[in-house]
Amino acid sequence: QVQLVESGGGLVQAGGSLRLSCAASGRTFSNYYMGWFRQAPGKEREFVAAISWSGGSTTYADSVKGRFTIARDNAKNTVYLQMNSLKPEDTAVYYCVAHPGPLSQLRAGGTEYSAWGQGTQVTVSS
Repeated sequence: QVQLVESGGGLVQAGGSLRLSCAASGRTFSNYYMGWFRQAPGKEREFVAAISWSGGSTTYADSVKGRFTIARDNAKNTVYLQMNSLKPEDTAVYYCVAHPGPLSQLRAGGTEYSAWGQGTQVTVSS
């Protein structure tokens, strides 16, 4: 199993930017599809973005498309989420996930074979 540690969360004003990082250890990072989910208070966890093994394929939730960018550096075993034009409704705990595939299964929430990080808080003030 791969272990994941997120970082980069914090407090930012609406319209600002943050970059989240997720460092992986354990199994071979490049064998996993990687993604980000988020969970706001009182709401279910929701898909944000995902990226394929090579980084050549990405997919986003409609709510973040055009504002967020997911990327990965397999040499550093790290996946990133660049978040621009942040809105108060982006406030949530953001979780990194590793999944062996396929990408559609990750987007649906993963399976028992998925690995999750502990989460990092993102708060956007109005």
